[in-house]
Amino acid sequence: MQYVHAFGDDALGDSDTVGLVERLRSGDVSAAELVEAAIARTEAVNPQLNGLAYRAFDRARESARQSGSGSSGISGFFQGVPTFIKDNVSVAGMPTMQGADAWQPHPAAADGDFAKLYLNTGLIMLGKTQLSEFGFSASAEHPRIGAVRNPWNTDYTAAASSSGSAAFVAAGVVPIAHANDGGGSIRIPAACNGLVGLKPSRGRLPLDKDLRAMPIRIVFNGVVTRSVRDTAAFYAEAERIARNTKLPPVGDVRAPGTQRLRVAVITQSIARETSPEMRELTCKTAALLEELGHRVDYLDGPPVPAYFADDFLLYWAFLATALVKGGRRMFGPTFDRSRLDNLTLGLDRHATRHLYRLPLAVARLATIRRHTARMFRNYDVALTPTLAHETPRVGHLDPTADYEQIIDRLMDWVAFTPLQNATGEPAISLPLAESAAGLPVGMMFSAPLGHDARLLELAYELEAAKPWRTMAGRA
Repeated sequence: MQYVHAFGDDALGDSDTVGLVERLRSGDVSAAELVEAAIARTEAVNPQLNGLAYRAFDRARESARQSGSGSSGISGFFQGVPTFIKDNVSVAGMPTMQGADAWQPHPAAADGDFAKLYLNTGLIMLGKTQLSEFGFSASAEHPRIGAVRNPWNTDYTAAASSSGSAAFVAAGVVPIAHANDGGGSIRIPAACNGLVGLKPSRGRLPLDKDLRAMPIRIVFNGVVTRSVRDTAAFYAEAERIARNTKLPPVGDVRAPGTQRLRVAVITQSIARETSPEMRELTCKTAALLEELGHRVDYLDGPPVPAYFADDFLLYWAFLATALVKGGRRMFGPTFDRSRLDNLTLGLDRHATRHLYRLPLAVARLATIRRHTARMFRNYDVALTPTLAHETPRVGHLDPTADYEQIIDRLMDWVAFTPLQNATGEPAISLPLAESAAGLPVGMMFSAPLGHDARLLELAYELEAAKPWRTMAGRA
């Protein structure tokens, strides 16, 4: 076991993102000082955590210089705060390898739609973070690139495809980082690394062109942070830059809501058993909600048919087939499918064998929100564990293992988060519990489409009622 963090007595200190903004505006620190501290912290912990996919330190230094001189042309709320972007969105001048090493990288010609918004908030990008191959696995464990490890205990996975971003935020390298979520990869690494992770409503944040082309847009951009106010501030600033008028506004959420909520508690996933520890911790969170005056009801299981899990897996596998079969067209003539891991190739085989079922699966996924909408007629939010079991050790989801073993273990662990990817409804993971092994455990709250602000208000209330540990407290 190894506990790894980068917190120290430098310009970053133990401040969260909003705290750094306040210090920048007061003149207590400069953007250049923050960037240098973040670079030093990256270099200190990356050998143990393996979260870095691409370094852009010199570019960050130049951005900090321009920020300090006022010549950057950007006046975003977070101007001068260092960050990372996950290596599956386009950033001008940088390669996008998506957690793979199956082709020769080439730099993107321009920022994608999400990077444009993200960098217009004033955040200074230090580089890109590592992910599982194409984001398919819930653990970034590449046979040649290596595993991204959990800073709370490096024997364990940092979890999901946003693992590099989450490991760096938890370890204090930066206070905020980009994450995205196609089956839980904002919420899962938030849960396993002790962070706040909000998967927003569909359409809340922009997607790059390739993701917009999906038949069902199951991928959502967002951030992972150590505090609720950081996540809330990001969505307020993103909405200031580019608001989707088809959704209710998030607004500038800064405090708990006053409304007492009707809460549906679900501890049983569609087809798999939840571990006794996760069930117990979820019930303790439900009890806390009752103490705070919310009404809690326990439901027998998710309000969706049993076929949802198989439909989602087939759609997920279809996305793998598009990448495997279209790899040379997408990534160039150097693409070599023999360098892909067993999960990606196994998903391709699964989709190919069951292609005849795909139209029905897509049709059912497209209408799955009808089922959750019925639940939300009676409840304001739903509570589940973010994950069905405790965080696994590195190797549990070994991508060189047999496909059937990997996919069975994945579906057993990631049993709750995919639903909101299909429905488009918002969901947030909060680190409200701790496992017997001493690792953070996330509790997930979901709400009707467009009610992201409700989740942030509840998150503020729970953060105040039961403050969670961060690694800064053990620095």
